[in-house]
Amino acid sequence: MRILLIEDDSDAAGFLARGLKEAGHVVDLARDGDSGAELAHVNEYDVLVIDRMLPGRDGLSIVEERRTANDPTPILILSALGQVDDRVKGLRSGGDDYLAKPYAFSELLARVEALARRPKPAQAETLYRVGDLELDRLSHTVSRAGQPIPLQPREFRLLEYLMRHAGQVVTRTMLLENVWDYHFDPQTNVIDVHVSRLRAKIDKEFDRQLLHTVRGAGYVIRDDAR
Repeated sequence: MRILLIEDDSDAAGFLARGLKEAGHVVDLARDGDSGAELAHVNEYDVLVIDRMLPGRDGLSIVEERRTANDPTPILILSALGQVDDRVKGLRSGGDDYLAKPYAFSELLARVEALARRPKPAQAETLYRVGDLELDRLSHTVSRAGQPIPLQPREFRLLEYLMRHAGQVVTRTMLLENVWDYHFDPQTNVIDVHVSRLRAKIDKEFDRQLLHTVRGAGYVIRDDAR
């Protein structure tokens, strides 16, 4: 296991790094917030162990930065501040665990190894493709055969839901609940109107149809050429 330890106290840093290495782990040590934040940004780790009070950047700002960057690496916060409000603040900043000083090394090691055993969250898919149609959730763009297709926000959500379930029949009720957040009569024609507009944009100017109506059931997006 590869661990990043950010700790400015020389004695504590040396003791922790030595103990973690003796337990069979690889340890990168940073002695201030700025260098620790840089290491966390450029390298991949199994666990981050971050002291809350550091020279330069404080530990909680590093935790918040990693979470803002969608970094799922488990984080253990170390701190001399052990009151309930302090622990709550640390956990709400994005920490997975909080250990108040003084602590026993055996407990720290057990907590680090427990964090590393947690299942890693599945990465959300950001790019969907059906035939030559492509939707990018990050850039919020849609193109077909390399040609950009401008969509209204609701049309984008509708297409994203259909592409996320490519090859599956999606009912009107499913669309109302997941695209519109509505719970009303599924016979309303709001779905048909938006599907018609979407079909005109993604299919009309191209050689084959991708968005199909399944009579009496709903809609499906698929590439029949495959």
